[in-house]
Amino acid sequence: MNYSEFKQEIIQYSRSIGIDKIGFAAASPFDELKNRLIRQRELNYQSGFEEPDIEKRIDPSLILPGAKSIIAIAVAYPSKMKDRPVSKEGERRGIFARASWGLDYHIVLRKRLEKLEAFIRERLPEAELKSMVDTGELSDRAVAERAGIGWSGKNCGILTPEFGSYVYLGEMITSIPFEPDIPLEDQCGTCRKCLDACPTGALVAGGQINAQRCISFLTQTKGAIPEEYREKIGNRLYGCDSCQTACPVNKGRDFHFHEEVEPEPDIAKPLLKPLLGLSNRQFKENFGHISGAWRGKNPIQRNAVLALAHFKDKTALTDLVEILQHDQRPMMRQTAAWAIGKIDATSSRTALEKVFENETDEAVKEEIEKWLG
Repeated sequence: MNYSEFKQEIIQYSRSIGIDKIGFAAASPFDELKNRLIRQRELNYQSGFEEPDIEKRIDPSLILPGAKSIIAIAVAYPSKMKDRPVSKEGERRGIFARASWGLDYHIVLRKRLEKLEAFIRERLPEAELKSMVDTGELSDRAVAERAGIGWSGKNCGILTPEFGSYVYLGEMITSIPFEPDIPLEDQCGTCRKCLDACPTGALVAGGQINAQRCISFLTQTKGAIPEEYREKIGNRLYGCDSCQTACPVNKGRDFHFHEEVEPEPDIAKPLLKPLLGLSNRQFKENFGHISGAWRGKNPIQRNAVLALAHFKDKTALTDLVEILQHDQRPMMRQTAAWAIGKIDATSSRTALEKVFENETDEAVKEEIEKWLG
């Protein structure tokens, strides 16, 4: 087979199935990445969501023996919402990060990769292929960088010349010896706007992130948010776009190429108070199709409480007192106690005192005690 011609056929086909950018890279080990990953672990900068085996993260042959090349893909997503609902007094709204708008991107990219696999196998049945999106062993960003999809920005995201960083990434390890594409040169220069925009200082240096401080990570945790970060969450329910919106490369970038990733306004920016009372079934029915739902309702409801405190929404006090009195989850009671204090500890003092007498969880009692003074 003429692999050069086959590569061009794949590129042409990829455009017909909704892949906005495609690149090819060698499947040699990512040796330059290893030391960075080891250092991240030593500093406790990892999120814990990563593949724990560093060797698998850097060596494609451990995932697919006989790996020769990797095909990287990118799919652009919108940065602006049409018919964006307005947050107003008594009807405050939270926000899901742009990458969680529309259908779960894992599903979106996997469908495209499955079509690409079928196309390749039709022409080369003996080909060995292994696709992954986000949850695979390899670093999507490292693969995309090597394949010329974009350069790695100081915010640790991939920046493409065409779409900025508003792209989903996926890859396919193959046993086919495709000619690799040329990586792009770093174009960030001396710019540090993403570092300056990070609300928690999680971007400790250009290209280095402390995931434990990153708001995107914090919104996905299942316990109580450490107090130093609670006010910085703002009205974010899932994820954070601060380093993306601050980036000059992203200025004016907004792509509406794919219907399945278009935001549903009342899902991407939902009312906060109705979120608090959702059952697991109701949450799955309303939000189960988006990537921001992968950790379940608990983190989203906790973040909704923080958002109501952010807005100082006194109309939510009744709902928050109800959580404090009756919710079975200590994390929710603790967060509600903090939010009540932030909104109006004085008018809620009687309720706080009553709950304090019967509360058994020490963390919740401690939170209430702060406001009782």
